[in-house]
Amino acid sequence: MARSDLVSGNVWEQYSKKVQDRMNNPVAMGELTQEDADRLGGKLVVADFGAESCGDAVRLYWVVDPKTDKILESKFKSFGCGTAIASSDAMAELCVGKTVDEAVKITNTDVEAFLRDEDGTPAVPPQKMHCSVMAYDVILEAAAQYKGVDRETLVNADIVCECARVTKQEVIDAIRNNDLKTIEEVIETTKAGSFCKSCIRPGGHEPKDIYLVDILEDVRAEMEKEKLEEAANTTASGDNSFDKMTIVQRIKAVDAVIDEYIRPMLVMDGGDMEIIDIKENTPYYDIYIRYLGACGSCASGTTGTLYAIESTLKQKVDENIRVLPI
Repeated sequence: MARSDLVSGNVWEQYSKKVQDRMNNPVAMGELTQEDADRLGGKLVVADFGAESCGDAVRLYWVVDPKTDKILESKFKSFGCGTAIASSDAMAELCVGKTVDEAVKITNTDVEAFLRDEDGTPAVPPQKMHCSVMAYDVILEAAAQYKGVDRETLVNADIVCECARVTKQEVIDAIRNNDLKTIEEVIETTKAGSFCKSCIRPGGHEPKDIYLVDILEDVRAEMEKEKLEEAANTTASGDNSFDKMTIVQRIKAVDAVIDEYIRPMLVMDGGDMEIIDIKENTPYYDIYIRYLGACGSCASGTTGTLYAIESTLKQKVDENIRVLPI
């Protein structure tokens, strides 16, 4: 009986055709021997990994060129469900032609994406993603064995997203380097949380010690604090008064004051603002702003609200500031 006969209705439809094909006809299943390694002029690596949660296990065979660290051939044996077979098959194929260091960077989402029939449609249901996690883990075992090191030296153990193998530090770096402000931006940039979504916020199918929303909140708070401190230090310095600043420093100084004293007031009313430009118009510094949200249609944007913004910036940054909405 074919495997597809054992699964009925909508459940089977959650698996891509590529997954179904590789369940029944894996292309990289088999084993490599020392004779194969000698024939190819490489080093034989045999690594095992088992998933305690489901009892599945996979054995990965590599023949690696010791001069270039390139994986010349890759095979696997899998002891588990059809999804484990399909994921292991894709993983073994993806390894061929890569260096060992490049193979370590093959993530669970790479394996899953490789098995999709079309972009945007997952290859397997979320609860089966652990099978591709296992595929990644056996790569780590093989790489550690080849390099003669402990596998923990190859990967930061502080993993936030198991599906994409994204670490907490990688998320922090992405937020800082790209000035990410929303959880959607974090997911798009890092791919963390793009599959089973358990790592995004509490309430998913698997509890976590820390979530992406927590990291984003903490990092943004640190960044805002640093911005305020930088602006305060810059403004307080006689040699770095507003007239001595570069345009970038001026924008940072003004934005820091807006974040602390002005933006909270606007957000409470469903609005916001952004700095468009700062131009010198001796003796004034004209700050061009754009209202966002509810502020864009509010009549006080040219009266009371504008006066409050300008007064605050005059007091906190420079008395010659003028604010001009556009």
